[in-house]
Amino acid sequence: MITILYFARLREQLQCESESLELTQDIAHIASLANLLRSRGGVWEEAFGGSTLMSAINQEVANPTSSIKDGDEIAFFPPVTGG
Repeated sequence: MITILYFARLREQLQCESESLELTQDIAHIASLANLLRSRGGVWEEAFGGSTLMSAINQEVANPTSSIKDGDEIAFFPPVTGG
C-alpha cells in the first residue's frame, strides 16, 4: 500500500488531498503512477496530462524514474517558485 498526497492547485483541481493505493507490478516508478492516475480521465487526465508536476517520495524530491516501494508516501505538487 502506498499513500499519495496532492498539494496546492492540484489538490483543489482533483478535490482530493490524499489517498491510499495498492502497489502493483504496474506501478514501478513515479512515471507509471502518474500514468495510472492520468488514465482515470476527466480532471485527472487534465492534472497529470500536460503540466509539469513535481514529486517526492518520503519527503525527498523524486524524478519520473524514481522507484516506488510498498509503504512509500508519494507527493505530487506544482513547481514552486520564490523570490
